[in-house]
Amino acid sequence: MAQNNTESSSSLGRTLGWAALGAGAFMAAKAIYNEFTKYDLNGKVVLITGGSRGLGLLMARQLAAKGAKLVICSRTEEQVERARQELEQKGAEVLALTVDVTRQEEVEALVQRVIGHYGQLDVLINSAGIIIGGPQDTMGIEEYDYAMKTHFWATLYTILAVVPHFKERGGGRIVNITSIGGKISVPHLLPYSASKFAQVGLSEGMHNELKQYNIKVTTVVPHLMRTGSPRNAYIKGDHEVEYAIFKFLDSSPLFSQDAEVSARSIIKALEYAEPEVILTVTARVATFLQGLAPGFLNTTMGLVNQFLPDNVEGGDQTKRGYESETETSRSSVNTLTDQAALKNNEL
Repeated sequence: MAQNNTESSSSLGRTLGWAALGAGAFMAAKAIYNEFTKYDLNGKVVLITGGSRGLGLLMARQLAAKGAKLVICSRTEEQVERARQELEQKGAEVLALTVDVTRQEEVEALVQRVIGHYGQLDVLINSAGIIIGGPQDTMGIEEYDYAMKTHFWATLYTILAVVPHFKERGGGRIVNITSIGGKISVPHLLPYSASKFAQVGLSEGMHNELKQYNIKVTTVVPHLMRTGSPRNAYIKGDHEVEYAIFKFLDSSPLFSQDAEVSARSIIKALEYAEPEVILTVTARVATFLQGLAPGFLNTTMGLVNQFLPDNVEGGDQTKRGYESETETSRSSVNTLTDQAALKNNEL
């Protein structure tokens, strides 16, 4: 009997050993394949919507270091000009344009101008975005409409504008910056989450339908990132408290991710044509739980909502983050957000 147990253990050990060896060989072969098929960004023309500040600007810096030719656009002329000057001082080749990507005719004109200027367009990164924070009873149709125009319609407009050119050239790459808020609805971010859910669905569907034309679409799902963006958020409800909470979460390494690391991960996903990249362990766990136990996660979000501020008199008015600053939001615990805002053209 003991001999049989020994033989069984030995057989199991050999099986596990071969399985581990096979898994290792597969991973090694995959790594080698990925390196051979890695997309070379040197000389490629990359259009980044929202590329004048925050994550868009961070990606522009890193893409320039890889030799890409850049196109950045923003609705704010002063902001996009500052970004252009910074990038050109670092040796980048940049076309900087003032464009409202929520207007289809401006998007179509943008793409044609890029092709006319560089003679080609290889990569589209949809990074333009807004944040509207506050309780649901402060949100009107205009907030939902604005969020949908910025996240869903602008993404659709740019994709529709570039696809004919990509087909003509035999392929292209599209990266859509969505959000964990497009996988899990977050309290006090309803217009944002609703529009990000739509953007995720669009991005995933485009990935499935465009790959037959060698157009690779990547859906990026970030968590909260320390880009300095709270200053430019739209705040409703108890403005000062809402903003102070948002800024604290954005500054805390426990709740937010390093934006430069995130930018590198996104560019890596672009180079390897990954269909989806969820940027943090927290976001991956939350997404997994949403699929496995949606009731548990929804209950958790409901509990979180209990601790968020209710609407107050005057809360229906919209203020920007920088208009909602107080001594609390300026405290030393929020230093990381203030530093990021200064570094990433969010001021």
